[in-house]
Order: sequence, then structure tokens, then C-alpha cells
Amino acid sequence: MSPTIRAERLLADLTHLAQIGAGSDGGIHRVAGSAADFAARDWLDKTLRCAGLHSYRDQVGNVFGRTQRGNGPWLLIGSHSDTVPGGGHLDGAYGVIAAIEVLRTLHEAGHPAADHIEVVAFWDEEGVGAGSMGGLVGSSALCRHPHAEELSGYLELHIEQGPRMDDQGLELAAVTGIVGVRRYRISVQGVENHAGTTPFSARSDAGRVVTRTAAAVQDICQEVNGSVVGNVGAVGFGPGTPNVVPGTAWLEVEVRAASDAILDLVEQQLRLVLDRIAAEEGCSGTFTATSAKPAAHFDTAFVDTVDGVCHTLSDRTERLVSYAGHDASVLSTRVPTAMIFVPSTGGFSHSSRESTPDHLLVLGAQALLDSVLAVTAPLTRRTLQGASA
Repeated sequence: MSPTIRAERLLADLTHLAQIGAGSDGGIHRVAGSAADFAARDWLDKTLRCAGLHSYRDQVGNVFGRTQRGNGPWLLIGSHSDTVPGGGHLDGAYGVIAAIEVLRTLHEAGHPAADHIEVVAFWDEEGVGAGSMGGLVGSSALCRHPHAEELSGYLELHIEQGPRMDDQGLELAAVTGIVGVRRYRISVQGVENHAGTTPFSARSDAGRVVTRTAAAVQDICQEVNGSVVGNVGAVGFGPGTPNVVPGTAWLEVEVRAASDAILDLVEQQLRLVLDRIAAEEGCSGTFTATSAKPAAHFDTAFVDTVDGVCHTLSDRTERLVSYAGHDASVLSTRVPTAMIFVPSTGGFSHSSRESTPDHLLVLGAQALLDSVLAVTAPLTRRTLQGASA
């Protein structure tokens, strides 16, 4: 029978960590590099040491923990402890606290798997602080470090950060991968002219090209594949006055999809629609890709193992792809990786409204522990055989 996590301790630690960086607005202000962020990492270090575990930090700022006699290769478990400004108390933090609880539980039970587990609180996953290198900093640094060669895999527990699980009444989900994300800037050149004296038929209205293109983004995404999401997050007109037909205009688009092939199709359609609308309005447009993160596909064996554990613990579970980015996307480029989701109530995240019922937080942590035992079983058997030889 698997050891059982201590629910009260898990929830108490989540509450304690949420107090570090708590703001009067109800949100958590623990941006990477802030005083609150460093205080949280000090507390995590102390929590690991008080549990009789070895804790250390690398040059980037990642906090690691393992047993005093731990043996590689290690199965890495954890997440990040930094937040966006005014963020929620579960995003990242839940995965870190649950990982510590899993290792403590196994260590206290004297389970041999404990010596093959390492926990981590990654540095600067969010990428929102001044001078940040764009997020996923700690996990990216780890993947460039020789220590990555000592890892047997990575498991990350996280809230979904979306409404799918809550809407469908799901309790657990095995995550199969993370969507690819592409961002574009569309710039349009028209002709400035007096808005009162220039009839519609004589205009080369750059603003109209941009607004028509922006309005088409959702339809393009849905027509290519119903699972694609897109967003127009910024728009601008020049000169930007109500009595001048815009001679220049721009917008920024983000698209997310489960495969790079689908993203290619969306990009192709966006380009075609821009060209058509610009020609119709007597303008010219340029389409520039500003960033691209490829879709991450998790290890099939790891996902199957996690899925099996989830089905053992609940009959309300299924496989999902993640639409939010995670450190797991980076780790998956170096080691076998999988994730576990629990629902986000109302789909809220990066918000003080972020919440998940306590019993599901406990269930998710137990799913992580059971998945850890399943994944490390071969290492544990070799340890036991070596001890009896």
C-alpha cells in the first residue's frame, strides 16, 4: 500500500507560503528577484532542512531538495514559486509544496523511492520582473547544466489555469503536452487624410485593415482547428486622432495550438486574410513573426503511467493538453516528462480569485506521490536488490 500524504501539513504549508508576498489587494506579489521571492526561497530551504532533507541552490537561484543519502539518477518533481504581480496562491506554489510533501512523506516512511527523488522550486518561470530574461529561466538553465544528465525524468503537478476541468467536473488530468505559442506583429500602411472630407470610397484606411483583420482572428483559428485559441492583445493607429483617416496601424496577435503543423496552417491563413483585406482597402500590410515557442509533447510512457494513477484515484479524469506554458515544456526537451492537473475553480488563474477545493489539492498531491512510486519502481527495485546482495 502506498504511503499517504499528510493533508493538514500540505494545506498548512500552502497557506504559509501564500502569506509571503501577500498584498492588500488579495493577490500574491512574489515576482522573481523581489524581497518576497527571496524570502519564499529561504522559507522553502528551511522547510526542507527541518524535514531532515538536504537543500541547496544553484547559481541561477533554483532551490533543490533531496535526502541526505540520495542516489542519482533522480526523478525531479516540483514547479516554480514566483508569481505574477497580484497572482494567485496556487500557480506554481502548489506544485512546489506538493513535491516537498511527497518527498517528506516517503522519507518519513523509510521508502526506498525517497533516495531517488529531487524536488525543485524553479527561478523566474513567469518572466515579469524588471530585467527578466523572458521566463522559464531556472528550468532553461538546468537543462543547460550537467546536472540534467543526472535526472531520470520530471513530473509537475499544477492547477489547470483554465475552465475545462471545472466545467466538465473532472478531478484529475494527465497532461499530454503543452501548446505551441506564436506571436505576430501586423503593420499596415495607408494614406492619412481628412476624415470629414474624404468619402469612404476614396480612403486608404490602415485602421480599417487592422480592425477587420483583428475581427477575423477568431474565425481563422476555429476554421483551422476547433482547439486553436488566438488573441489580439494590442492595437494602434497613427496619427491617432478622431478626425484623421489612419495612415498607419498595427496589431499584435498570439496563437496557441497543440501542434506546430496546426500553427503553420493558422499562420498561412492569417497572411492570406491580411493580404486580401489590405488589397480591398487600398493599403499594404507586413506580417512579422516576433516569437515562437514550439509545442511540447510529453513522454508517452510517463503520460500512460500518470493516466493510470489518475484513473486509480478517480473516475473523473481524462487526458488534456495544457494551454499555459510551464517549466515542464523546457524539461521535456531533455528528460522524460509528464504533468498532472487539478481543476481551477471558475477557470481563474494569475488572479486573487484563483482557487481549488482543498480535497482536490490533496487528491492531486496523492496522485503525484503514486505517480512518483510508479515511475521510480525500477530504480527502487535495483536499490533493494543491491542491498540484499
